[in-house]
This record gives sequence, C-alpha cells and structure tokens, in this order.
Amino acid sequence: MTDKVQELVSKCLQARNKAYCPYSRFPVGAAILTADGAIITGCNVENASYGLTVCAERTAIQRAVVEGHTKFTAIAVTCDIKDTFVGPCGACRQVLIEFGPEWAVYLVKPDGSIKETSLNELLPLAFSPAHLTKK
Repeated sequence: MTDKVQELVSKCLQARNKAYCPYSRFPVGAAILTADGAIITGCNVENASYGLTVCAERTAIQRAVVEGHTKFTAIAVTCDIKDTFVGPCGACRQVLIEFGPEWAVYLVKPDGSIKETSLNELLPLAFSPAHLTKK
C-alpha cells in the first residue's frame, strides 16, 4: 500500500469518529483523494427527518467541490462493521460517478484492513454526464 493510500485510509477512519448519527448509531467516514493530491474527508450527518440525512461520501464530495476540486482518483470508505467490507450506497455511487468512472475505491474495516475495487465495478452500466450529451 502506498503512503498516499495509507493516509487516505487513516483519514477515512478519523472521519468516521466525527459522524453525527444519533438515530442509526451507524457512523461512516469517507476520504477522497483529489487529482492534485489533496485529501478531503466527510462523515454521515443524520437528521430527525430521516430523508434529510447525508452520507459520508456525499459530504466529502460536496466539501471537495466547495474547495474547488472536481477531479478525483480514489475514495476510502469505512463503517463499524467488522466482519465484512461495506461499499457506498446506491445514491452515493451515482453521485461519485458524476465525477468520472475511473476511481479506485478502498473499502475499509475498522481494523484498517482494505479491499480495493473500482467505481466501475460498483456501478456497472452507470448513467453519467456523458449520456446527457448524446441524442
């Protein structure tokens, strides 16, 4: 594992500890690696009106865009489930694909072990911005 991937994994684990999840008690952390090497983190933020809850991955994307980043190479995602790797939900996969399909995705267990996959693998035959330019 490269130093940058180790840092990405470490930051997603740290972000999980900042999650606001009083209802589900299911903390999630995410860390996105931008094309220029910055790491932007996010955590889930729940709301009493459940539909207004925002996932960690979407929080990280929104923070990154606010900071001027729109090109990404990797994301690491973690939660408290210890016995299996857990990927982003469907809505988050769709938000991530907005910024390109060629991301490395690192699924991280609480102990820091990782499974590498890709956004293309997680969302095959995705609807993307390219479809809006074709007629």
